[in-house]
Amino acid sequence: MWRRGVFVAALALLGGCATLPNGRSWGEDATLAPGWERVAQSAARAACDPWVWAPLALAGIVQIDDWDREIADWAREETPIFGSNAHAEQWSDDFRTASGIAYHVTTLATPSGTTATEWLLNKARGYAVGLAATATTRFVTTELKEAADRIRPNGADGESFPSGHTSTSAAYTQLASRNLNSLPLETSTRRALDVGLDALVIGTSWSRIEAGWHYPSDTLIGMALGNFLAAFFNDAFLGLDPHADAIAMVSLLPDGAEVRVGWRF
Repeated sequence: MWRRGVFVAALALLGGCATLPNGRSWGEDATLAPGWERVAQSAARAACDPWVWAPLALAGIVQIDDWDREIADWAREETPIFGSNAHAEQWSDDFRTASGIAYHVTTLATPSGTTATEWLLNKARGYAVGLAATATTRFVTTELKEAADRIRPNGADGESFPSGHTSTSAAYTQLASRNLNSLPLETSTRRALDVGLDALVIGTSWSRIEAGWHYPSDTLIGMALGNFLAAFFNDAFLGLDPHADAIAMVSLLPDGAEVRVGWRF
């Protein structure tokens, strides 16, 4: 518990600056009407995120020779990391909770203004975007579960696809990573914290498999879904992330649209 308090305090201190490098405050530019061009650009950039397309690719790969089922059966029976299905299930809950805490802590640490009123108003705007992203993730996940009706590896019910724990964890950590980009951090520090956030998502994913509740493809699709929706909502309704590695430029033309994609190295 004390370690969590130290982490919260450290990030709060890091968020001591009142504004972002561009002079604006976090949450100040949140909007309900971003415009179709920004929406399209945000969707394209979100799709280019490695945490979106890579899990999708892996979900396709594990379909080869029934690897999806074989990995799930092996993990459930051998429990190589957590030692038992029950421990794996508990860890999956803890990882998901930690992801949510990371989001809230980084949100509170972002620079949102110089006065209490300004700070509270901007925080409320920013939180509204995050709430919309996570709520939409849960809604889409639930709808896909009902549509797919995939039986879980342990046979408990037909809600295996996709993993709700993983999609929620991915959404929270994607938003937390975006928040880190608003803090005055050294590049090495930001990368280290991002690695920690990535570990939470991966830990959630694998623990759900080892607990017997999901196949690898369930958690991989959940990972892609949560990351996509969080990145999209953040960029479209809160503001494009200047630190994003993927750059997607969408131009609306009279007879269609042009999309150009690039990556920073």
